[in-house]
Amino acid sequence: MRELDITPWVEGLAAGDQEAFRRVYEATVQDVYRTATFLLGNPRDVEDVMNEVYMKLWTSIAGYDSNRPFRHWLHGIVVRQVQDWRRKTWRRFRLFERKAMLEVERVQMAPDTSIVLHETSREMLEAIQGLSYKLRVVVILRYYHDYSLNEIAGILDIPLGTVKSRHHLALKALREHAVLLMDDKEEPYYVH
Repeated sequence: MRELDITPWVEGLAAGDQEAFRRVYEATVQDVYRTATFLLGNPRDVEDVMNEVYMKLWTSIAGYDSNRPFRHWLHGIVVRQVQDWRRKTWRRFRLFERKAMLEVERVQMAPDTSIVLHETSREMLEAIQGLSYKLRVVVILRYYHDYSLNEIAGILDIPLGTVKSRHHLALKALREHAVLLMDDKEEPYYVH
């Protein structure tokens, strides 16, 4: 990919010209493909990452600084998209592993335990759905995706103190809900 050859197309791309996008794509696709292949190691994932790279190129070209080399900027996009892809793949793998472990545990449980666990899970899901969105998203990210509070602050782009506060409020609400459920389930005791 030679810088001088594609400069007019990059400018056209920044103006929203689809033909310029096609030309930039044709001029860079082999280099991007080679880079993604080296970084990923798994040829099956390369096509998906390539799509992500060029979608990101199209949507973020307005942020490109023409005083910097286009090739370096494009490789930055490739590296970030590969990192995102690897992170997503790892999460899918972890979810698959977790699901497999739960299936094994479910098979090993006694039928009574399985019914109680299902009922409790349903009630907990209802309790979580009853939280406000701001509290619910912290609970989901913390306990379903296993993010640390610092990571959640980064994902939500809010201060760590705010995440801690929302986490505390969510747990408090869930505890209160659990106490109410326990009170409702207790059989009344009659003295004769």
